[in-house]
Amino acid sequence: MTETTLRQIPFSDAEGTAKTLDDYGSDVVLVVNVASKCGLTPQYEQLEQLQREYGDRGFSVVGFPCNQFMGQEPGSMEQILEFCSTTYGVTFPVNGKVKVNGRNAHELYKALKQTSDAGGKAGRVEWNFEKFLVSADGSVQRFRPKQKPDAPEIVSAIEDALAAAGR
Repeated sequence: MTETTLRQIPFSDAEGTAKTLDDYGSDVVLVVNVASKCGLTPQYEQLEQLQREYGDRGFSVVGFPCNQFMGQEPGSMEQILEFCSTTYGVTFPVNGKVKVNGRNAHELYKALKQTSDAGGKAGRVEWNFEKFLVSADGSVQRFRPKQKPDAPEIVSAIEDALAAAGR
């Protein structure tokens, strides 16, 4: 899938307004399925750190709450946004809930899941906090849930993607 097509797939923001990745005006986007009641939820802190560190260079974290993994994101959008803001000081966009796997998976995730991880495995999202780095040139890199957002391989990929975008 080309960058234009991937970046043009519509989704709903937290208020229900149609958006695309292009609407964030960023050259490099880290798409993450998030959850408030997961053992990996503290990754919000590192995601926000990346947003603050690279946001002025054309980078944005874009979160998508998902309740498909043991019901770990049961709240309303209002509750999710309140949790993100008060617990982790999240400033990056957290959009409407989506399904990432199965027949009703969101079109954006259907496209993203075609990307293989470093081990060559594509397909289903394994758990909450799976990360997809979408570069300006349309390339996508996939990082599994247990890879922390500030892991050297993710930071390096962000810096390389920003450099390639002239940022």
